Amino acid sequence: MVPLVLFFIVKPKKSISSDSNIFPKSYPIIGSTFASLANKENSIQWLSDILQNSPSATYTLHQFSRGYHVYTANPSNVQHILKTKFHIYPKGDFFKSTLFDFLGNGIFNVDGDSWKFQRQVSSHEFNTKSLRNFVETVVITELSDRMIPILSDAVDNKTVVEFQDILKRFAFDNICKIAFGFDPAYLLPSLPEAEFAKAFEEGVKISSERLGSLFPIKWKIKRFFNIGSEKRLKMLVSQVREFATNIIREKKKELKEKSSIESVDLLSRFLSSGHSDENFVTDIVISFILAGRDTTSAALTWFFWLLSKNPQVEKEILKEIREKSSMSVYEEVKHMAYTHASLCESMRLYPPVPLDGKLAEEDDVLPDGTVVKKGTTVTYHVYAMGRSKELWGPDFAEFKPERWLKRDDNGKWIFVAKDQYTYPVFQAGPRICLGKEMAFLQMKEVVAEILKRFKVVPTVEDGVEPVFVAFLTAKMKGGFLVRIEERNE
Repeated sequence: MVPLVLFFIVKPKKSISSDSNIFPKSYPIIGSTFASLANKENSIQWLSDILQNSPSATYTLHQFSRGYHVYTANPSNVQHILKTKFHIYPKGDFFKSTLFDFLGNGIFNVDGDSWKFQRQVSSHEFNTKSLRNFVETVVITELSDRMIPILSDAVDNKTVVEFQDILKRFAFDNICKIAFGFDPAYLLPSLPEAEFAKAFEEGVKISSERLGSLFPIKWKIKRFFNIGSEKRLKMLVSQVREFATNIIREKKKELKEKSSIESVDLLSRFLSSGHSDENFVTDIVISFILAGRDTTSAALTWFFWLLSKNPQVEKEILKEIREKSSMSVYEEVKHMAYTHASLCESMRLYPPVPLDGKLAEEDDVLPDGTVVKKGTTVTYHVYAMGRSKELWGPDFAEFKPERWLKRDDNGKWIFVAKDQYTYPVFQAGPRICLGKEMAFLQMKEVVAEILKRFKVVPTVEDGVEPVFVAFLTAKMKGGFLVRIEERNE
């Protein structure tokens, strides 16, 4: 899940009332640039309010430096750009050139034949049972050997922990093991400043600031003169790619010396299948780290926050965990319908990728009648869609896993998936996330292992809402400070 998303913060509102004043004033030549600048720090909520007050949940914003930009929260439009007219809505040159320094020609930064080839190769590898088994082993090991002991220490010492950081470190270790077969050991008890992890994180932050800039010429000038943040990004990219390349060379050597070695991680699988070009493999593995690194940790951060505010949901999840405890890991998470629904509901309200954009390569008309000129960016607003009264009903602001469930003849919960164009949290159409099932496997196992042992209690005062921050993926501003309590029920 990699977005065209920007550097914004938002304090989510619980309800939206129709207000014609929400629409920004537009002036000749400069359009709504003043309004965009005034709302830059709260842009996701600002745009969400506009869409929820627009008749067809679509709005065309005009900015001096970026021209016309269509935003939509209309499922018919989303299906149109992600499936029906997929061929005329690629990532586009702006997205690719902005992120090229960091992502290169990786799967999330290319279109056309290059994307098709990488997608085909990756899809084959993601659908193997051996990879699923490897993911299970990685997740269980990381939980039992690192996360659970850290949380147990927090219980014993009555310390406050930054849970978002713990989850981020956990996800980074996991994705590096799965993608590279390399353990950065970022979740050791000392919580080390792992060089590769820190360089990757800062590189993502600066790259996302590029995307969010209302005046891209600023970062391009800095890059031309090699100054400021662009000088820093160049150094970070070099560090990340050198690190990745060294791992690839070591893996090649290992595979050559031990021809019978089992190819379990994605890197070994790509190399073993004949894809040995270092630049190609580096680009695609970096893309997978970006996709798996912050999306699962962001989803889990907001999930545990919502759970702390909804004890009845936590009680139902615990009941389900205890019922499935005698099953194998895979069977356990596979049958955790209520937990699965709760994760989906959490990501509806706090999507890890709040919006994603494509570039129109031809003149077009969206299903709702919106005219799109060639060269226009069209962005579907996932955050706004998840908070739409029209799509989710009058209780859209509530955390309600039951909206994803129904009872079978025996009274057991059955998960009922929503239309992917109404709920494009994992994208949709040909570019739908390859790692979706892997992400759910990881998240459900984390939820099960933590909740059956501990209670996660936020330290913030009642009524204080955390702030939603979006870089390339969403975060909780300032972290998620919690106390860990042993569960005695």
